[in-house]
Amino acid sequence: MAASSANRLESRYGGVTLEGEPHALSAWFVVGLRVTMGLAFLGAGLGKLTIFAGEAFDASGYLMGAEGPLAGVFGAMAANPALIDIINVVVPATQILIGVGLLVGGLVRLAALGGAMQMSMFYLASWDVAGPLGFVNSDFVYLVVFLAIGAFGAGRILGADRYIEQLEVGGQALIERYPKLRYLLG
Repeated sequence: MAASSANRLESRYGGVTLEGEPHALSAWFVVGLRVTMGLAFLGAGLGKLTIFAGEAFDASGYLMGAEGPLAGVFGAMAANPALIDIINVVVPATQILIGVGLLVGGLVRLAALGGAMQMSMFYLASWDVAGPLGFVNSDFVYLVVFLAIGAFGAGRILGADRYIEQLEVGGQALIERYPKLRYLLG
């Protein structure tokens, strides 16, 4: 199947222009990437629930073991029982919400931003930067993948965002009436 003129990638930023034509299968790979990351995060979140883990999730050990440039901050977080109680709920809950959002393709940019934020914190805590290109570890790769999912507008491809954006509100499509929602949907 030949690419149509509408099937183009183009960006101008800072005086630099990038152009290209994606392969006809690109949309399928974007969906596959979104679903794969959704399953990974849903599984990570569910795996932290007592019903599946057999014991309550506790982030304090991970935070105390942080080795990165923010090790002191993470250590202070671990030493604060009230904050740890919040973190122990927020981490699995947001992982589950991110996973579900990516799987159904709803609020994908918000989910991708949440995933990228979590992965940046994991990256800064693990600080596994050994080797000549050590700054590129799995946490960093996940961070970039989440940013790519958001940039691709992956929820518009076989996802709920495609339909949410077209919901009629006051005689207009939701995304036309509230254009700032483009930063959350897509």
